[in-house]
Order: sequence, then C-alpha cells, then structure tokens
Amino acid sequence: MRSEAEPRWLDDREQAAWRQIIAGTTRLLDDLDRDLRNGHDLTLADYEILVHLSEAPDVRLRMSELADLALVSRPRLTHRVNRMTARGFVVREACPTDRRGTFAVLTPVGRDAIVEAAPTHVASVRRLVIDVLTIRQLEQMGEYLRRVSDVAGPPTD
Repeated sequence: MRSEAEPRWLDDREQAAWRQIIAGTTRLLDDLDRDLRNGHDLTLADYEILVHLSEAPDVRLRMSELADLALVSRPRLTHRVNRMTARGFVVREACPTDRRGTFAVLTPVGRDAIVEAAPTHVASVRRLVIDVLTIRQLEQMGEYLRRVSDVAGPPTD
C-alpha cells in the first residue's frame, strides 16, 4: 500500500515528455535571449518589460502591475528596472494619488530600443516556434500552457 507522502512517480512516457518540455522551453528562452543580447544588448527579460510599457496607456505602469504582467516578484522587477533606469530606458515617477506607489515610465531611449529590437525578436519567434508548428499545434500548445499557468503559483523570487 502506498503512503500519502510517497510521490506518484512519472512513468517512462511521462518522464520522456517532461524532459522534452524542459529541454524545449529552456532552449527556446535561451535562443530568444541570445538573439536579443547579440543584436541589441538587451535581455529577453528587459525586452518584455519594454513591451509591457510600450503597450500601456501613456507608456507607464505601476511597478506592482508591471511585476504582475512580467510574471516576476516585485523585488526582481525592482532590480530589473534599476538596471534599465541606469541605461536610460525607463524612469521612475511617484504616483500623485498614492505616496507609496511608483510608476515605471518608458523613455524615448527605451522606445527606440524596442523599436530597433522588435524585428529581431519577431524573426526569432517565427524561426523557433511559428514556422515549425502548424496553426493547430500552435493553438494546442497555447491551450496546454494556459492550463499549466492556471495551476502554477505566482512568482516567489
């Protein structure tokens, strides 16, 4: 009889699939990051922050909202925004209605960086994902990963 504390071990098929998921996602994210670093001296994480800010009204977001969108903890976002501020991509502004609140605001330098990097990033996404899957496979993958995301917890770092 199995104890409740004993894990349900993966069978051979589950283990093989799990290892492919890890290998595929790790290689995908590494390649996307490498392409941005090599072509634009941007990390994938920095690019993502620039995207969220560029799509926001008035190119600004509260730091807490930006952390939620970027799927990172607030301390990790603070570290990233500090680096991006030093490079001139982002500035911080105090929230006029909440003294504890702070906005991250995209600068013209940050806007130029994302405009320059976007074609590289889209080409990488096409080469690594879009062009190797059928539309059905792509939609299924999106659904599968949405399910995983729904049960996974928030970032804790």
